[in-house]
Amino acid sequence: MSVSRHRALAVLATGLAALSIAGTASAHGGSLAAGGRESLTIPTWLFLSTGGAAVGASFLLASFVTDRVFVERLHDWGIDLAGGGDRALRTIGRVIGLLGLLAVLVVGFVGPETPRTNLAILLVWAGWWAGLVIVTYLLGNVWSGLNPFKTLSSLLPSLEYAYPERLGAWPSVVGLLLLIWVEVVSPLADQSRLLATVVAVYGVVTLTGAVVFGSETWFQRVDPVERVFRYYGRFAPITRGPDGFRLRLPAMDLSTPRLVDGPDEVAFVVALLWGTTYDGFVTTALWRDLSTPIVSAGVPAHVLYPVALVLGFALFLGAYWVAARLARRSAKTYLTTETLAVRFAPPLLAIAVGYHFAHYLGYFLFLAPALAVAVLSPLSSPAAVPVYQLPDWFGAVGIISVVVGHLLAIWVAHAAAYELFPSRLQAVRSQYPFIAVMVAYTMISLWIVSRPEVSLPHL
Repeated sequence: MSVSRHRALAVLATGLAALSIAGTASAHGGSLAAGGRESLTIPTWLFLSTGGAAVGASFLLASFVTDRVFVERLHDWGIDLAGGGDRALRTIGRVIGLLGLLAVLVVGFVGPETPRTNLAILLVWAGWWAGLVIVTYLLGNVWSGLNPFKTLSSLLPSLEYAYPERLGAWPSVVGLLLLIWVEVVSPLADQSRLLATVVAVYGVVTLTGAVVFGSETWFQRVDPVERVFRYYGRFAPITRGPDGFRLRLPAMDLSTPRLVDGPDEVAFVVALLWGTTYDGFVTTALWRDLSTPIVSAGVPAHVLYPVALVLGFALFLGAYWVAARLARRSAKTYLTTETLAVRFAPPLLAIAVGYHFAHYLGYFLFLAPALAVAVLSPLSSPAAVPVYQLPDWFGAVGIISVVVGHLLAIWVAHAAAYELFPSRLQAVRSQYPFIAVMVAYTMISLWIVSRPEVSLPHL
């Protein structure tokens, strides 16, 4: 075994060793789940510094892996899987997607009022946003074949108006932040009729855009939900090529050049990362303490929440662009700041995946039995709602997923740097500012996961 491979194994060993002393915490369960996060039994400063040190140490060890051939082989490694049956799978996926949309709209308006017995609520939050997203970054972008609005748009005429190129992906950035705001400030997880109404409005906007600009353009450039699943799908170890499916190491596809192409797409990646962080932050006692005097001074809560969402996004995005600017100096390269920002944005998706997994796995497992019962009996409300009680050790899964997501992000950024720079020293130096930002993201994510969950204040 080469020295580079020994060092690569040392990276993984160090990360796992750090996790063994990091303590346990529960991931955010959402408004449908009971319990929520719990406080750590170890000092918070020790927990956060351990997680940050694990990420920093992994970069130091990864910087010793300078064998370009080994890095390329690791990223190109894969096992070909069986292919075929695409037409049948597409047909089945479209039917399932349409049935799911029909269930949300019908049961949302006429089904049971109790959230844990209403199929529309359980299907959207537990089945779709929790379960299907997890399936996406494990098995690939299955939403593209299930998306009922894409299926319906294929049946409608298209005006094929030219999409304004200057807009780029910015409409999807705005759309994503808008969806996050609506999800946080409105009782979508409690009121099925409101949820069905929002889904219907989203469907009308989506189908109108697909008719005006064309289905392919709309879902490729504008639709935020389609872009979220497409990006998450690039993390999956299952990739699809011209000859069928292929099994690879997780997150290796994030090192593909031009996966993110332009400042607008960089902003979307950061918005995706910040959105999940924001969803957890607003359920902490710190947010309650910070927001209470502001609301008491007369600022409406429904104004404060979107302002905090936009300011936090601007802070995350600004920190990333500062890192890109500093990376240009530390690497002493003639490449532009934009080039560096675009090239190193995809690794952030690994961080988003790790935090989403920590955020929603327990949520999905807790509500999966209730979802199964609701599917079998969508219009009735059973006397007892079955749920899965998570074991005490399950909180460690959230901690592990957050740190592993950051470790994979560091490795993918390391590989991208070696693909981008001819000099090994330049490749390593270019990562200094980005690693500092990733450590900050790590400690913020771990802090949120470690905090006990409180109800959303003032709403």
